[in-house]
Amino acid sequence: MQTCHGIAELRASIRAWKGTGQKVAFVPTMGNLHRGHIELVRKARELAPRVVASVFVNPLQFGPNEDFDRYPRTLPEDQRQLAEAKCDAVFAPSVREMYPDGAQNLTRVSVPGLSSILDGEFRPGHFDGVATVVNLLLNIVQPDLALFGEKDYQQLQVIRRMVADLQLPVGIVGVATQRDIDGLALSSRNQYLSATERIVAPELYRTLLETANALRKGVRDFVFLEGGAVKRLQGAGFEPQYVAIRTKTLEIPATDTKEFVVLAAAQLGSTRLIDNLQVDAV
Repeated sequence: MQTCHGIAELRASIRAWKGTGQKVAFVPTMGNLHRGHIELVRKARELAPRVVASVFVNPLQFGPNEDFDRYPRTLPEDQRQLAEAKCDAVFAPSVREMYPDGAQNLTRVSVPGLSSILDGEFRPGHFDGVATVVNLLLNIVQPDLALFGEKDYQQLQVIRRMVADLQLPVGIVGVATQRDIDGLALSSRNQYLSATERIVAPELYRTLLETANALRKGVRDFVFLEGGAVKRLQGAGFEPQYVAIRTKTLEIPATDTKEFVVLAAAQLGSTRLIDNLQVDAV
């Protein structure tokens, strides 16, 4: 596996692959990899003969009081896992390589509407940072396919909209959320949980399951279901930010909607957890 810290070096390898007609699949990450990331690489390997992963902790998507400074940087271990997963190249640029003139005057990409709801209410500017860096990475790598986990469901919708609006020639593939045996969605931030909090954390998933089951049974009082889920999380020790029942394109559902996504974000101690479940209630 090749490790590239510079854009020119990476592009040279990709040009060589594409020159022989090989498709490229791309998995962007912030590193500190877990089984969910490796599943993205495994899926990418099924879809294309060449796979590139990036490891870049993007300062643009962190707010002033968020965990950018303490976000784990574990590149040697990330490289080991990626090599085992038969990734062809890892792109691990510095902030200066990505933003040579600094972030202050950087051209930004914003996806209106989708970026300001749900997580966007609690993390203002976050999705602008995501859209900007993903757009930049897609332009650097120029892959045929890019893969993203469905755990970050709103992020996936923002990226899909950006790619469609900007007519970028890349297919966006969502990959199912990977979970621990007790249901907790895999996340690099799970390591922030204390031992006691780790026992409580799967209640977020169980709350989503309960809400999803009610939707499948035909309950359509969305406000009632959301409020009940919030109370359940509060009773378990969470500080919920939202529980929302939406269509799969994140619109407010109607009573005759058949396909839903239930999304939640909640603080547990010092750790912010998000999760979602897609629901077919035909």
